[in-house]
Order: sequence, then structure tokens, then C-alpha cells
Amino acid sequence: MTGSVDLNADMGESFGPWVMGRDADILEVVTSANVACGFHAGDWDVMAQTMATAAARGVGIGAHPGFADLQGFGRRNMHLPHQSLAHLVQYQIGAAQALARAAGTEVRHLKLHGAMANMAAADREMARTCYEAALAVAPELIIMVMAGTQQQAAAAEIGCPVACEIFADRAYNADASLRDRSLPGAVIHDADLAGQRVAKMVAEGAILAEDGSRIPTRIDTICLHGDTPEALDIARSVRRALEANGISLRRFDGAPL
Repeated sequence: MTGSVDLNADMGESFGPWVMGRDADILEVVTSANVACGFHAGDWDVMAQTMATAAARGVGIGAHPGFADLQGFGRRNMHLPHQSLAHLVQYQIGAAQALARAAGTEVRHLKLHGAMANMAAADREMARTCYEAALAVAPELIIMVMAGTQQQAAAAEIGCPVACEIFADRAYNADASLRDRSLPGAVIHDADLAGQRVAKMVAEGAILAEDGSRIPTRIDTICLHGDTPEALDIARSVRRALEANGISLRRFDGAPL
């Protein structure tokens, strides 16, 4: 098979002297970086350094907003009025835009983080609130969506540029949602297995769920989580597996659905 796909990673999640992930190494492998905006993780210095390194390596930069939940790493559900949720997303995009421009580059995409993302994956109205808020202040953004979920449905309704995402290191439920992290097997730690399953999903154009379900979808980008110990090994394994199947890596172009 031939073709291309983007490889993205969540990063910029360190805070002051507390280091999370191996961002500099992973930036040698990926084509897009989702940079935490200081609410679920990260701070202004980490954001600035991550964006500068990404820009120097030709990696596309995305804003990665989450709930105001440093202690919970943005993985605890929070229920906000839609106007407040919109402002929360816009505030973080503003910070990301400013620091990207200071590094001589631009924010090109948006990806929701953690609980905010998982809630929006099940709630089309919430997803629309987040995306419309983002596009109101940055109309050129490409919206990265969890493929096969209400995030994708919301972006299709809006008609904005979209990148459909699957996950290299997470197990799936039959409805294309991610298996809860508290359950066994939810996070994939075996780098070889991660590479093999990603190459298979890209080749088949479908999400392969744990129960054997096959969910056909467009796949534009593959996510790696930078906060796991084996993140770099998984990144390299996924890249090798894709290239072995004739699939090259390049930044997504954001074609509408």
C-alpha cells in the first residue's frame, strides 16, 4: 500500500522543574505536536521551548487545551456552562498563538485534551461549542477530531478543515470511544504491538476495537501520548511499521469531511 499519514504527539506537559515526557526526542519522529496550554499541564516557559523546538524541526504546532485541572492532569470530568467552556478554550488558544508567534511560527491545529476530549467525543453539542469557540478567534485552524465519534460529527456539521485521529497506544470500545484508563489493557505499552495495530488500521481504513468490531473511518493522523515511559519506543515502532507498509509521514492538510 502507498499513501501518507501524520504522526502527532501530546507534549509540552512538563511544569517548572517537573519533567513529563521526552519531547525533544519525540519531536525527531513526529510530524505534528499538540502543545499543552498551561491548564491541565505545562507553563509558559515549557510552551515556548516546545514550540521553538518544534518549529526548528518543521513539526506542525497545535494548541492542546484542557480543563483547569493540574492535579488531575485534565483527566477528571468537569461540567461547565457552554459559554464558560468556550472562553476556557479561547483563553488557551490565545496563549498558544502568542507563544507560537514569538517562536516565529503559527498554531495550525486544535486538539482537545483528556476529559474535555472524551466528553466532547460523546456530546456533539459540547464538541461544537469547543470548535466554534476556537474558530471564532482562529478561523484558519484545522480541527483534530477523534475519528468515528461525536467530535467528527460536530466538525462535519460546521464544515471546517478537519484531521481525523486514531490512537497508537489506546484500546478502543465498539463505539470508537477509548477504553477507560482504569480498565486492563486500556493503555498499550508494547511498542511492537502498537506499531503493528496502527499499520493494520491505516491499511484497512478502520478502527479495530477490542471486541473485534471494525469501524470504517478516514484516518489522517495517529496520536502518541508523550507522558508514558515507552512513548519514544512506540513512536519509532509506529513510524517503522508505517514505512514498511509503504506509508510515508507528512503533516495533514485538513481537508473538510
